[in-house]
Amino acid sequence: MGDMWTIKAALDWTVGYLERKGDENPRLSAEWLLSEACDMSRIQLYVSFDRPLSLEERDILRGYVTRRGKGEPLQYITGYAAFRHIQVKVRPGVLIPRPETEVLVSEALSLLPAAHRRVALDSTIDAWEGDALIAAEAAAAEAAQDGSDDTSEALKRSQQAISAYLGAQQDQGNGDGAERPDGSAVAKPRPLLVADICTGSGCIACSVAYERPDTRVIATDIAPEAVALAKDNADELGLSARVRIEQGDLGSPVPAAAMGRLDLVVSNPPYVPTAVLAEIPREVADFEPALALDGGADGNDILRRLLPWTAKALRPGGGFAFELHETCLGEAARLAEEAGFSDVRVTADLAGRPRVLTARKRAV
Repeated sequence: MGDMWTIKAALDWTVGYLERKGDENPRLSAEWLLSEACDMSRIQLYVSFDRPLSLEERDILRGYVTRRGKGEPLQYITGYAAFRHIQVKVRPGVLIPRPETEVLVSEALSLLPAAHRRVALDSTIDAWEGDALIAAEAAAAEAAQDGSDDTSEALKRSQQAISAYLGAQQDQGNGDGAERPDGSAVAKPRPLLVADICTGSGCIACSVAYERPDTRVIATDIAPEAVALAKDNADELGLSARVRIEQGDLGSPVPAAAMGRLDLVVSNPPYVPTAVLAEIPREVADFEPALALDGGADGNDILRRLLPWTAKALRPGGGFAFELHETCLGEAARLAEEAGFSDVRVTADLAGRPRVLTARKRAV
């Protein structure tokens, strides 16, 4: 390429380079990387073909293209991924959110009670009813950031703070008969309680909280890199008051006071059968964490541990939605039925592949 790098020249060069490197969709990759380097939309690129790139933009683009040529996922290069109605940060070491997982969120949301009618901000039904939870969560956050080196103690204090809130809510049922701080009565439904297990980037937890403001989400992951990223995403999206992220194995960080009271458990656990891992695309196998992918011999190792915990965690009538490998869902449905769940159902993704297992805890 000559000294003058225009948008068109840079695009053509990038497409050609990535084609030679075996990129499956070199034009899409080139558009994405050039858009990022120039801080322009893909549409803007095509109406700005004659605009020259600055030296800084050229250097950024070269770095991006080199990384993509080695097979690194676009999302790791740009640092973000779009997911449903939000955009989340992504980092190497944490699973990249995928479009097919959006179906999991749709199915999960469908298991929740219908959303209550929104009210104006100046309504007498205002935000005070969430103050107790926010205060509890603030105390939990302070416990985790007070400089203590004892992570287990911070987690214990965090759980105690959340448990205090849950205990205060226990007798409210659906909220009928609750009182404001001034003693006046108000009929207000309690927040819906959701657990997102194996949260990864936090895209599922944040989507649920974003789309259903009446939810409070406890998200867990065993990997510290995932926990840190999920917290960043909740903060960035302004959801940290309603989304708590805790490190731990599956549901272990969920407070005892929440057990038997959750309205929804959602999870995108490791589910790829070990033998299938050898067949996944190179950019996934080489760059994304195996811990977030390997589901054991038949893909259902984590599910077998998750189902008994879910049965204890859900309230009667509450539901779960789990994303699983298409080859595992028949056996997964059988396991859910054996565990006593009702309304067991398998839903396909937009490509027609079996993707999501849903069910409900039987009502008493």
